[in-house]
Amino acid sequence: MNLPDKFEVLVITLSDRAFRGEYSDLSGPAVKERLKEFFRSEGWTADFKMELIPDDAVRLRDILVNASENYNIIITTGGTGIGPNDITTDTVRPLLSKEIPGIMEYIRIRYGSEKPNALLSRSIAGIIGKSLIYTLPGSMKAVDEYMDEILRTLKHTILMQHGVDAHGKHQ
Repeated sequence: MNLPDKFEVLVITLSDRAFRGEYSDLSGPAVKERLKEFFRSEGWTADFKMELIPDDAVRLRDILVNASENYNIIITTGGTGIGPNDITTDTVRPLLSKEIPGIMEYIRIRYGSEKPNALLSRSIAGIIGKSLIYTLPGSMKAVDEYMDEILRTLKHTILMQHGVDAHGKHQ
């Protein structure tokens, strides 16, 4: 397998209030900017699509099922807590062919040791179809913290997913 000539990235924000226009989505654009910087630093090209949807499990599932064969990376923000409208994790988990639990466990422990409320996040990561997927909380602070850690391993994760070892050989 080879790396794509151009990575297709989908960023989905789940927020009833942002969807209704009560406030602007800041977390989705923040994810996009961090990823653009990452791809630029690697010399890789990427196209981005942004979605803003309400906390709707059926709609999220439909988007993910359709996107999983066309996007290399999907990142969601919002809906990873324990509130009644927090449906992201419960919608994504059954779609995973492989879960990557370590990254989210590490993030929860790292930030939860200082701020115990961070331990309430149910964020997950894994593979759906051809896509890496990461589910992030919706707060800007959490997005920055999660992206800091995800970006530390993203190149290696992408190489592994595409069967390329760290020396550029095929597995």
